[in-house]
Amino acid sequence: MKILVDADGCPVKDIIIKLAKKYNIGVVLIKNVCHELYDDYAQIITVDKGRDMADITLINNTKEGDIIVTQDYGVAAMALGKKAIAINQNGWEYTDNNIDELLMKRHIGAEMRRKHKQYTRIPKRKKEDNIEFERFLAAYLEKII
Repeated sequence: MKILVDADGCPVKDIIIKLAKKYNIGVVLIKNVCHELYDDYAQIITVDKGRDMADITLINNTKEGDIIVTQDYGVAAMALGKKAIAINQNGWEYTDNNIDELLMKRHIGAEMRRKHKQYTRIPKRKKEDNIEFERFLAAYLEKII
């Protein structure tokens, strides 16, 4: 088992690495060439800037039982298809029970934006969000290890 992170724009990379070290779990950070990342513990895979390159690389490196951290519902759906565990950076798990609804909401939101009828405003991340993610991931790792 390893933790693979859709690292472009992921605000909880440091938390993931800290907990992975504690539980002696490998970490793979996947990013495109536009982002600079350095870490002595994590393996860092850098991909070209092309559309979905990091997502494809992440899924191609995913094995059953791995933990995937992503905010992308499509990546989460593919991870679930490979029998991996998919979690969101806000401290909740993607499951077979919620992924269809999330994908539908994403599709409807994209359609609305395309028609200029609705714009989604994402609230700014708070310190509490990081605390909640760390609590969730630590509890999850305690449960499975």
